[in-house]
Amino acid sequence: MAGRPKIFDEQEVVDKAVNVFWTKGYETASADELLEAMGIGKGSFYLAFKGGKKELYEKSLRQYSERFNKQFLYDISVSEDPIQLIKNFFMALADDPKSKQMKGCYIGNALVQLSDGEADTRSIAAGLLSGMEDIFTSVIRKAQEQKKMKNKTTSEVLGKYLINLWNGVNVTRRSNPGDQYLREVLEMSLQVLN
Repeated sequence: MAGRPKIFDEQEVVDKAVNVFWTKGYETASADELLEAMGIGKGSFYLAFKGGKKELYEKSLRQYSERFNKQFLYDISVSEDPIQLIKNFFMALADDPKSKQMKGCYIGNALVQLSDGEADTRSIAAGLLSGMEDIFTSVIRKAQEQKKMKNKTTSEVLGKYLINLWNGVNVTRRSNPGDQYLREVLEMSLQVLN
């Protein structure tokens, strides 16, 4: 006997869990809050996520990152100017509503929240951010090869710079949401892509 079949869409319930983890954080998100948001019972939860809350969190990080990267890669593939797309991507952070600014980056938050424990989960989050860095690096490399950028710094260093900028901006905007200087800092920082 294979056990009871799932009566819910796993991707959908994981998406609902993302909202709880993003708002509350991994440690403070309670099982009851997760179950209520996901709309499933304990039995169904542990049948689907045998590793409990930790497994759910890791799946949520992977699912969120895969969806984000897929959309970002698509946007890059149809863009006439991928470097400008990256600039616009960063500048949009300054225009997010205050409530979104306070949430920060879902994957970046995981690294900060798990800095003292859950080394394997932290490693997953670091790997997912590395995937975003690879996207930046690839776009920069291509732009440099096509002579669309003046900056001769290696694409790998610039990719690392952008992922550090991403992390830093997401922390800064949480502490100072809506401040005009964030736009000025981003404009200055993104000059490396000229």
